[in-house]
Amino acid sequence: MENKDRLAFGRKNYILMLVGIVVLVIGFIIMTLDNEQYGLGFMGITLGPIVVLAGFIIEIFAILVKDKNHD
Repeated sequence: MENKDRLAFGRKNYILMLVGIVVLVIGFIIMTLDNEQYGLGFMGITLGPIVVLAGFIIEIFAILVKDKNHD
């Protein structure tokens, strides 16, 4: 019965997930700041998607990492 009261992830996992969400939001904001028509400039086509990809990688890492204090 004790396991039902515990969260699925540890504190480290949740902090990494929040960091990943912030990076994702920053990536999408970077894409919207592109001044070229239809967002076809460097920020809209290169920089923004790279930052979004980094956010998704952080999210995957946050899910897979094992928190040592969570047992």
